[in-house]
Amino acid sequence: MAGSGDGGNEREVLEDSINHSSSFSRHRYRRSMSSGEEDKGLLAFSGWVYHVGTNSIGHEYSHQRFLYVKGKYVEMYRRDPQENPGIRPIRKGIIGPTLMVEETGSRKVGNEELYTIQFYNRLDETKKGEIACTSAEESKKWIEALDYAKQQAEYELSRGGGARNKLSLEADIDLEGHRPRVRRYASGLKKLIRIGGGPELLSRSSSSLGTGSSDGDFEGEFGDAVEAHEWKCVRTINGVRILEDVADGKGGRASLVKAVAPVDASADTVLEVILNLDRHKRYEWDMLTGDLELVDSYDGNYDVVYGTYDPKYLGRWQSKRDFVFSRQWFQGQDGAYTILQFPAAHKKRPTRNGYQRTSIKPSTWEIRSLTNEKCLVTHMLEMNTAGWGRWKKSSSCSKFEKTIPFALLSQVAGLKEYIGANPSLKCEPSSLALHSKHSEGDPPDEFYDAVAGDSSSTSEDEESDDESEKEEKPVKPKPAPAAISSTALKQASDAAENASKELDLSVPPIHVDPSQFNSVLHKGKDDADTNCWTSPGGAGFMIRGQTYLKNSAKIMGGNPLLKLIAVDWFKVDKATDKIALHPKSLAQSDAGKNLPFILVINLEIPAKPNYSLVLYYAAERPVRKDSLLEKFADGTDQFRDARFKLIPSIVEGYWMVKRAVGTKACLLGKAVTCKYFRQDNFLEIDVDIGSSSVARSVIGLVLGYVTSLVVDLAILIEANDAAELPEYILGSVRLNRVRLESAVPLDG
Repeated sequence: MAGSGDGGNEREVLEDSINHSSSFSRHRYRRSMSSGEEDKGLLAFSGWVYHVGTNSIGHEYSHQRFLYVKGKYVEMYRRDPQENPGIRPIRKGIIGPTLMVEETGSRKVGNEELYTIQFYNRLDETKKGEIACTSAEESKKWIEALDYAKQQAEYELSRGGGARNKLSLEADIDLEGHRPRVRRYASGLKKLIRIGGGPELLSRSSSSLGTGSSDGDFEGEFGDAVEAHEWKCVRTINGVRILEDVADGKGGRASLVKAVAPVDASADTVLEVILNLDRHKRYEWDMLTGDLELVDSYDGNYDVVYGTYDPKYLGRWQSKRDFVFSRQWFQGQDGAYTILQFPAAHKKRPTRNGYQRTSIKPSTWEIRSLTNEKCLVTHMLEMNTAGWGRWKKSSSCSKFEKTIPFALLSQVAGLKEYIGANPSLKCEPSSLALHSKHSEGDPPDEFYDAVAGDSSSTSEDEESDDESEKEEKPVKPKPAPAAISSTALKQASDAAENASKELDLSVPPIHVDPSQFNSVLHKGKDDADTNCWTSPGGAGFMIRGQTYLKNSAKIMGGNPLLKLIAVDWFKVDKATDKIALHPKSLAQSDAGKNLPFILVINLEIPAKPNYSLVLYYAAERPVRKDSLLEKFADGTDQFRDARFKLIPSIVEGYWMVKRAVGTKACLLGKAVTCKYFRQDNFLEIDVDIGSSSVARSVIGLVLGYVTSLVVDLAILIEANDAAELPEYILGSVRLNRVRLESAVPLDG
């Protein structure tokens, strides 16, 4: 900035640029300069951003912060200083001439794609940090505002004398490291140019790849797929129900058991208590895993812990034990938290002298909000001890009560009593919350994870899911025919009829024969066939019914609108988009080009090597103009992200995988990055599962057991108004015990 005249012109250009957005208010105020100087009009900018970084234990965090830029000065607040007069900034500094501000593009922070801006001092690499915005437009406007602040600093520096000395004593803004005591630089925060919206537009409902699961007595109560669990209460201890899965009724060596109890605290509070490794706090509720140490952490939602325990609390004359286990935690789009715990090994914690290494049984925690101050906590594990059968039938003490499984089940009771005896826990903000919420209190500056989606992902329908689904009648366990009433059949028929209107009925249908199309995986002959696919229909999935907007009622899905004609299983060096253009793709075959419409779903699976699971769905007629499917196929990516929904279900497989995948519908466009490619007679959706740390961890677990899994998937376009209801199944697939080595290379 060469002089006041040039500076004035630049301010006018900048102000005009920033105020093109309707979310900004056009204001300017004047700041008094030192004696003998003319008053100089300065622009001030403010708005909500994310402060992103990595905490002391290696977890990435993302905090909502109010950023205020006046002249060369920058201040960061937890709350809006206009609405909270007298509040002090938590960080402050200047945009000095040696401080560099760079736009670093978009990247995944938690589970959301944010546009990041990096600060660093080219002379002092310890001074650095990042902020992030939810859109490229906001990011650009912050870059312009910060560039103006740097020009202001350069202008003052060019004047020499007192200004130069003053600049040398003031610190550049430092967004990383310890926060020093700070005081406010400037006053008069009433007339600003506001960038972006308020905190409600930053509040993000979390997204993940299928984490919903039931804390009730059967899976269908809260899920969107029918599962064959049937829970029976076998004992109640201190207000905690102990339930056993009796669906199989085989009385085998292993039993799936869970402890369930309502806890008078928010889900965030319970999550923090469970994840907290502080010994003194865990001693008050956890009789088994009270002595824990963090060994390693990854991706913000995964860690490895080492623990010890003295068996004298469980039995006599035993050596001390130690163990290592991993924990993965995430939050579903329905708000429920899931924690998966597995026995593990780690090079930092080899066997220890004087201790006997033991394995803690795999288990899951599930935390589902009932109200703002009450949640349902479930701890589930599999046990194969013979003492379990005798204990559940007898009220007397048994050897089972001296075992590790019993100690694990007792954690729920300890947790409930501990929180009940510490009312202050309910008032303290959660520092480990998986989502960032603007609150009146001052939460700690670091938390474990920032798994979240765009603010627009929370619709009124989604917010009512928890409450409404509790009012629904439970879904009976499989087999499905026993659960199908005449009403359910009629509702499924209505959904199928509504689906048929998505295609142009004036055009004669063509016969779609899957045998005409070759693919890597073959169509299964029967349930015993493996490394294959079949079409399971829609009866195993629950979708929104005609009256969903009134009473949130869901119905059983009908036959899919589109026919599954092929499934490709490719091995690739890196995630590959636009796979329908590849010569090996069915869409490029003569038979494929003659189809009226093909929906290509390319699930990009991160692994070593990477994989692409490609599903091809065909329509027998062209898509009807102005239908929901036509709006989806030819609409904007924003519309597609808000509507593209998937319901997963592990029909057969290890119970821990079932709990990780869940049965809740997931808006894939909000959970992971989806790219859409419309050309000729097809729409391709490229689903980048690797774009989410949570999705990566879940798919990694699935791949470890894939050869023993039978997986059902249903694809839908979410219906959000009465004219679109009832929903219909767009397409479904059953993947039967797929072998990784059967994937074929996709040549360039």
